[in-house]
Amino acid sequence: MKLEKVTKRDRATTKRWYDDACGTALAMELVGERWALLIVRELMFGPRRFGELRASLKGISANVLTQRLEGLERAHILKRRRLPPPASAQVYELTAWGYAAEEPIKILGAWAARSPDHDPTLPLSSASMMLSLRTMMDAARARALPPMTLGFAFGAEAFTARLADGDLVIRRSEGDAEVHFSTDARTMANIVYGKQPIEQAEAAGALVFTGNRAAARAFINLFALPPKAKVE
Repeated sequence: MKLEKVTKRDRATTKRWYDDACGTALAMELVGERWALLIVRELMFGPRRFGELRASLKGISANVLTQRLEGLERAHILKRRRLPPPASAQVYELTAWGYAAEEPIKILGAWAARSPDHDPTLPLSSASMMLSLRTMMDAARARALPPMTLGFAFGAEAFTARLADGDLVIRRSEGDAEVHFSTDARTMANIVYGKQPIEQAEAAGALVFTGNRAAARAFINLFALPPKAKVE
């Protein structure tokens, strides 16, 4: 196979930080600017409107979000489309290649969670919470459980997860579920990773739970944060 050089004309549309053929260097050019990778994370479960993205990314300005969306579109990681009537709203969604970034994001997240500086008590978005479930699940233990459907409602955002054969498929939707958590992402993280009892969260008014409690506990037991890396 002959290696083809990118011409100056081709490169003119893409900012270059590094004069380096390594794929890691190119990945940094594609999603290494502040907020870019988190925008990809927020789109991992389906299209979002501009306002929805901004609400999920606390601290990002409208101007910076616009710039990052334009850059990710130029890089063919996401695309814009207009929803059909009656919504007729513009949304941003990942391309097929953009969705393929899930595995690298999960690997990077699991690696970073071992840092002594990782603070699991900081705020997190609904999409971040859902992606963490796909990242941190013990697949071997999950295969021993019968299939189950779980619902998650974080304010106006709803997700349905299907656990089967050691895999957890998650989509943005409302649907029938054997267990359902209505809470916020921070409380959900406390339940899943901090092992806060469901009943304690209910008593505090932070959770509305319906469904099979034994199944919910079995699901929660599939998750744990990794041990911290040793500092030498």
